[in-house]
Amino acid sequence: MTKLECSVENCVHNADQCCCRGSILVDGHGARDAEGTCCASFEENRGGVFKNLFKTPESRLEVDCDAVNCAYNEDCCCTASGISIRGNGACDCENTQCATYKDR
Repeated sequence: MTKLECSVENCVHNADQCCCRGSILVDGHGARDAEGTCCASFEENRGGVFKNLFKTPESRLEVDCDAVNCAYNEDCCCTASGISIRGNGACDCENTQCATYKDR
């Protein structure tokens, strides 16, 4: 499992810089840098009041990864010991990114 730090505070799954999902998907099939990636699991918290009250924030979780050019991608799974998802203020997943991306 990968240690995840998420600074996308307006994502409905974010709680205390952690994710309340059991896994996420990093998209970016043709990416050659972090800007070409995104968190495909992002969902905007439009009302600003809904939080995942029934789920526990996870600091470690499964990270599926479509960024095949990333050095940490092994069989579409992230092998980095920790990653950082950025994009605070995002309205959709394209405004997020995996800041840990490293080109092969």
